Amino acid sequence: MDTSKIDQFVGNTWDEAIVPQLTEYIRIPNKSPLFDPDWASHGHMDEAAALAERWCREQPIEGMTVEVVRLSGRTPLLFIEIPGQNDDTVLLYGHLDKQPEFTGWEDELGPWEPVIRDGKLYGRGGADDGYAVFGSLTAIRALQEQKIPHARCVVIIEFSEESGSPDLPAYIDHLNDRIGTPSLVVCLDAECGNYDQLWCTTSLRGNLVGTLSVDVLTEGVHSGGASGIVPASFRVLRQLLDRLEDPATGATRVSSLEAAIPESRIAEARATAETLGDGVHQRYPWAEGMQPVTDDPVELLLNNWWRSTLCVTGVQGIPELGQAGNVLRPNTTVKLSFRLPPVADAVAAGEAVKTLLEADPPYGARVKFNVESAMEGWSAPEIAPWLADSMSRASKAYFGADAMYMGTGGSIPFMGMLGEKFPGVQFLVTGVLGPYSNAHGPNEFLHIATGKKVTCCVSQVLADHYERD
Repeated sequence: MDTSKIDQFVGNTWDEAIVPQLTEYIRIPNKSPLFDPDWASHGHMDEAAALAERWCREQPIEGMTVEVVRLSGRTPLLFIEIPGQNDDTVLLYGHLDKQPEFTGWEDELGPWEPVIRDGKLYGRGGADDGYAVFGSLTAIRALQEQKIPHARCVVIIEFSEESGSPDLPAYIDHLNDRIGTPSLVVCLDAECGNYDQLWCTTSLRGNLVGTLSVDVLTEGVHSGGASGIVPASFRVLRQLLDRLEDPATGATRVSSLEAAIPESRIAEARATAETLGDGVHQRYPWAEGMQPVTDDPVELLLNNWWRSTLCVTGVQGIPELGQAGNVLRPNTTVKLSFRLPPVADAVAAGEAVKTLLEADPPYGARVKFNVESAMEGWSAPEIAPWLADSMSRASKAYFGADAMYMGTGGSIPFMGMLGEKFPGVQFLVTGVLGPYSNAHGPNEFLHIATGKKVTCCVSQVLADHYERD
């Protein structure tokens, strides 16, 4: 392999073809079904699928077939098959649905308005992970340009990942015979600790999402007339949340939400902490004076990679400040998002949380917890020597530094699904979501130079996969 030619081809393709397509993709508000229940009638998902399909069909990749598969009542799925020079199969994965807008975007930036600034493409969905389908095909095409053999490749791009991939299992069953049995999975939906080397994800936390509702009255009443007699729903809510976590430390208090951390993952955390130093926590947009939960970077990483955490991500029943009168409100409802250890049972965790919250409610309040989604985490199998060597060589060739291994605090449900379906399959889970890229929040950006280098690294791994013993 001529790495300089790979680098040049990939770089030119990104500049001339991928960035323009991502610019158009960012403009499409194709929010995931969880955030846009009327996605089918709005048509944004179909528009995004059509954009990707057109681009894929234009690529001069030998023997490639491209199809948008549609099962009734489900989001579409882009399915691509590329014949290889042997009977082995590589599965490449990404998604094209998006998180909602969120607030706090800087002036001249917005979720649906693409802006390129300082080598970064701003806008919702470019990095998470609209680039995946374009990068995957470009990595394959770069090999074919040099007549370098590769295995059969199957590319799956789904449209419900940000909702927990509820539609994906049906498609995997439907396409089972066409997918085959992959020996390598390449996923471009992950994080990177910095933009200086290839980062390989070895674990993903699970995710439990649900709504907790507390009712104390059938309608709002004058706060002066009722306070001291009627307990406020927010106070009841605080007591319930304290059942779940220590309010001082954030440590969860539910045994079903915990799991032992393997020594190998602790070693990865130590290596990452040594590489990143204060960058472990400085990558976030802190408010002035704020500090992380501990000054030990190893513990911060283990908290984020393996320990369970709770976030309140939404609220209902509380008016905006300008509309807040002297009223004791009848209800407070919050959306809870638990991040679970990679090996935790998400369904069992949901049942345990529901039981804990609804049992013996304070003051007899009407308390209801509804589980909206329960997604399993994932912990990678032992990395094969050929893949470890390939990732190291790829990172050195295109980044100039060795590859690193890390856990990720987020979830990609498909990885756990594949790990169960194909025991022993190898994984390259990587991505461009590095410091300050802020996927799901304001000012999300794609670091273009890193996107190019990651694409080159995928080419290297695909070539090495074909040549492995």
